[in-house]
Amino acid sequence: MLEIRGLSAWYGASQVLFDVHLRVGRGETVALVGRNGAGKTTTLRSVMGMGGVRRKGSIRVNGVEAVGMAAHEIARLGVGLVPEGRRVFGKLTVEENLRVASGNPGRGSLATADGDATESAWPLEMVFDVFPLLAEVRMSKGEWLSGGEQQVLAIARALVADPKVLLLDEPSEGLAPQVAETLVEQLQVVRRAGMPMLVAEQHRVLVDELADRVYVLDQGNVR
Repeated sequence: MLEIRGLSAWYGASQVLFDVHLRVGRGETVALVGRNGAGKTTTLRSVMGMGGVRRKGSIRVNGVEAVGMAAHEIARLGVGLVPEGRRVFGKLTVEENLRVASGNPGRGSLATADGDATESAWPLEMVFDVFPLLAEVRMSKGEWLSGGEQQVLAIARALVADPKVLLLDEPSEGLAPQVAETLVEQLQVVRRAGMPMLVAEQHRVLVDELADRVYVLDQGNVR
């Protein structure tokens, strides 16, 4: 699903990643762990082709080379990102956040390049069934939600865009331990649905309970 080989990355003249190799297979949950500044977020930003990161090496999504593509092109390959800090739309309701992410706010389905709509593997009603926590706050604005609710919304928002592999950047950051445990339960549901995930994380419980394999990053190198 996702294979990274010989990835090096820079911000300006400063090199952050050095010859990184990792892979996420079909149905796998892979954790990327390491201290702050180890390069976890840069790895995810490199996969997504986000601005400010210069990269060299190979990043293949379902066999398609993504290095050289823009972020929106990589998203169309089927890479979904749950960013650090959640970044939900505070003035929109939970349902509106999801409909906007689906690509068709009026119908809750995906809009293709020619304007046609196709059904997502994660339609809105399925998302509300999978995440009853969101169903309870369906008409609440994003800014009214707790940190845990916002994080679940950020995950659901990525899923309705119908990704083939999901990247999560520090999903438990800023959450109380009990809330983080609830988040693990929600991610277990996604895992059981067969969604491949690459999770950059430091929370020990989340890594232990979710990850099939773990890569340890230290100063931009896989150790």
